[in-house]
Amino acid sequence: MTSTLLKIIALIAMFIDHTGQFIPNTPEFLRWIGRASAPIFIYCVVLGYKYTSDKRKYLARMYIFGVAMALINLGFNLAYNNTGVYITNNFFSTLFLIGLIIYLLDKRELKLFIYFFFFQIISTFLCFLFSEVVVISFRADYLFYGAIFGNVFFVEGGIFFIIFGGLLYLAKNKTTIALTFIFFSLFVYLVFVKWGSRMMEPIFAYLFPFADFQWMMISALPLLLLYNGKKGAGLKYFFYFFYPIHIIILYLIGINLR
Repeated sequence: MTSTLLKIIALIAMFIDHTGQFIPNTPEFLRWIGRASAPIFIYCVVLGYKYTSDKRKYLARMYIFGVAMALINLGFNLAYNNTGVYITNNFFSTLFLIGLIIYLLDKRELKLFIYFFFFQIISTFLCFLFSEVVVISFRADYLFYGAIFGNVFFVEGGIFFIIFGGLLYLAKNKTTIALTFIFFSLFVYLVFVKWGSRMMEPIFAYLFPFADFQWMMISALPLLLLYNGKKGAGLKYFFYFFYPIHIIILYLIGINLR
């Protein structure tokens, strides 16, 4: 199975998931199917980073799309504020930060990790400042500024998805990939067993911003193990543009059906 085919499967699962998210009165199992999407896209970023000829350009592209998605979300949330339904999806920013972590792991320079650590402190402060104190827009929330400032806490999936991406990069064979996947899925499951009733509290909402059935992401593991090391057709920009377009369409359909 090529990386392009993996992305197409992830895209289909994502579309089904977002149909369940935005379209009212759809069955919950649509969201279950969608759990396979994020880990496949994360794995494809790991592959993309390894094989790209220009790693900085690769990271810059994901950051730009993340910021663009944040601005799209802000625009639609302001325009349709009266509906009470808002777009918070921005996996571009999560993938950018995973790529950035991989870059740091690849360079293996202590000073870069120190710079990143202090930058995260500063960006966390800036996210708080503009979300709570200097409020430029009442719909520009932590996730919006998390995308702008590249903060590991305020992105879709949260910091543990970013750590998961780093661990997949360090996994050197299919056995370690499988073990990483299994233990992370088990961790997600145990989080909800232990703290599921507290997920609406702010600190838990940002540390574990995923559904109680997120452990079903384990369904993606057999697909990753079928990867044959080949790229396939590519279709790079198709995936970049499909993401915001399908979210906008489903969002507009959803608010008109409510």
